[in-house]
Amino acid sequence: MPAPVDPHRSTSTASSAQKVTSSWLSRCKRIAQRVQAIPSIAHLIRAGERFNDRMGNQFGAAITYFSFLSLIPILMVSFATVGFVLASNPDMLTQLIDRIVNSISDPNLALTLKNTVKTAVEQRTTVGVTGLLIALYSGISWMGNLREAIRAQSRDVWERKPHEEEKIYFQYVRDFLSLIGLLIALTITMFLTSAAGTAQSAIVSALGLEGIEWLRPLLRVITLTISISANYLVFLWIFMILPRHKPKHKALLRGTLLAAVGFEAIKFAMTVALPKLASTPSGAAFGSVIGLMAFFYFFARLTLFCAAWIATANYKGDKSADDTPR
Repeated sequence: MPAPVDPHRSTSTASSAQKVTSSWLSRCKRIAQRVQAIPSIAHLIRAGERFNDRMGNQFGAAITYFSFLSLIPILMVSFATVGFVLASNPDMLTQLIDRIVNSISDPNLALTLKNTVKTAVEQRTTVGVTGLLIALYSGISWMGNLREAIRAQSRDVWERKPHEEEKIYFQYVRDFLSLIGLLIALTITMFLTSAAGTAQSAIVSALGLEGIEWLRPLLRVITLTISISANYLVFLWIFMILPRHKPKHKALLRGTLLAAVGFEAIKFAMTVALPKLASTPSGAAFGSVIGLMAFFYFFARLTLFCAAWIATANYKGDKSADDTPR
């Protein structure tokens, strides 16, 4: 016959288990509070909260949409440019058509591509002008959305203040000038990156250092530093020009560095992931589209998060140009 269960003993066992659980939870809470009290962790949490509260994900999706939509007029302009080049070089046009006919076994596909090349040559002016106009409009709209998204993260309050209201024509002019400035900044950074890479290769070749194995990691570090520096200039322009107010100096410099390093990480991840994605049957058909959308989305999220990070920074003695007494 089994012994009767002592209710007092079971109650004491349950209460001791509850005490152990509560003490473990309180210890975890104390550890979490200590971790959150670290200035860098607290800053990261503030930036994440602002990013989520001010619809950073939704703004990132909108920027991705407009970025992908802007590729259509760019392709039209590229199509027209190829048409102008081929029209001015009849020999190149003939060679291109001959290669298409000779390299493609399907006669219907070869005829389609041949007609496409001829259309590019014949309608180059119409396609080019139309593409430029659409590209201008879509580029201005893209810049306006990026500006509003960054302002939403940078403002002290979520609502737009009355003095921030602008006339529609003034907004288009401002966005057009900002777009031109961004294109100039991208051109300068691409030129500096290309020139630095060419100079590095020329110096290594002139000194005969191509075969030195231990020098390769150093050269990769130099190339990576140049690329991050180019990214830094672009993001510095974005965070300085697009907000309505002048960001704090230390926060701006450190947040821009965070964006530059993050953007380089995104480019590295894309170069690793896209070849693997293209190796699958579905990736071969849609891999380029998916890769472009992912790249634009990660770029938008990184830009908006760094804008929130700059806005929530609280460094001692850090002031913006707006706070400096004149």
